[in-house]
Amino acid sequence: MTTTKIDYKRERPQLYAPRAEPTIVDVPELAFLMIDGHGDPNTAVAYREAVETLFAVSYAAKFVVRRSAGGVDFAVMPLEGLWWVPDISLFTIDDKSDWSWTAMIMQPAPVTPEVIEVARQKAAAKKPRPALELLRFERFHEGLAAQVMYRGPYADEGPTIAQLHEFITDRGYEPTGRHHEIYLGDPRRSAPQKLRTIIRQPIASDRRRG
Repeated sequence: MTTTKIDYKRERPQLYAPRAEPTIVDVPELAFLMIDGHGDPNTAVAYREAVETLFAVSYAAKFVVRRSAGGVDFAVMPLEGLWWVPDISLFTIDDKSDWSWTAMIMQPAPVTPEVIEVARQKAAAKKPRPALELLRFERFHEGLAAQVMYRGPYADEGPTIAQLHEFITDRGYEPTGRHHEIYLGDPRRSAPQKLRTIIRQPIASDRRRG
């Protein structure tokens, strides 16, 4: 069976290959597998289980699609995260214990709810996964956002985040929604200084300037 191979990161370079300087992008509605949770991602068991489950179901979905008639072979997309606290003005990377999060992986068009249901069953059959009960498949429209490519350890993102927010303010916008990160590197295989992370912040017009 002949398959078509697609890398959706290359299909959408404006979303997954940004510049090292901040830019503004309009993010379309996309489909995601998502799991919500709370707590420091470095220590919370729930976060580790969520990430493992997202990848297990995403890879199962990839193989379900590839083995279907006229199947498409695609690369599983990178892990992404939405991060927030009750008072966004107090959001800081120095204290992650009060963070709430949504861990998620984008699913390309060939992945349907029916594919996800089969993939969920396959993942459950291989290993008990408590986070499967929290897994959902839904569309997410982020809209207008500012983003920048950051290279280096996750713990040192602070200055880059500050630079991005200054860029937002200088161009007459204000941050809205949730802090968003896309992890293009694997911390288990890459040195911290070589990790690549897209830092994205939804924005809206600053009406106070009107």
